[in-house]
Amino acid sequence: MSIQNWSDTIIVAEVQDDPQFTDDLENLLAMLQSQPANDVVVDFASVTYLNSSNIAKLLKLRKQVIISNGRKLRLSGVNTHVWGVFLVTGLDKVFEFADNLSMALASIQIE
Repeated sequence: MSIQNWSDTIIVAEVQDDPQFTDDLENLLAMLQSQPANDVVVDFASVTYLNSSNIAKLLKLRKQVIISNGRKLRLSGVNTHVWGVFLVTGLDKVFEFADNLSMALASIQIE
């Protein structure tokens, strides 16, 4: 995975399937502890499935970014199978999505 400061206020995290997914989000959460004033884009382009542990990590990330830090979180590049998991669990109404990384970055900057 790659976590990078895309700008002074936006972090982009490119995640992959488990077991990397869990490690990637843990690293991102640790980074946000020291840099709380950042919006976050999580790029799912390389993710082909989600399990309950992954969903729990995403909810923890959402809580830290949106609720605790008052910042924005976007999920981008979600494929059809993973999108189905978001729909079935009702999380499509909890998270904000963008078709790709460019659109996610634009949506954060426009708001």
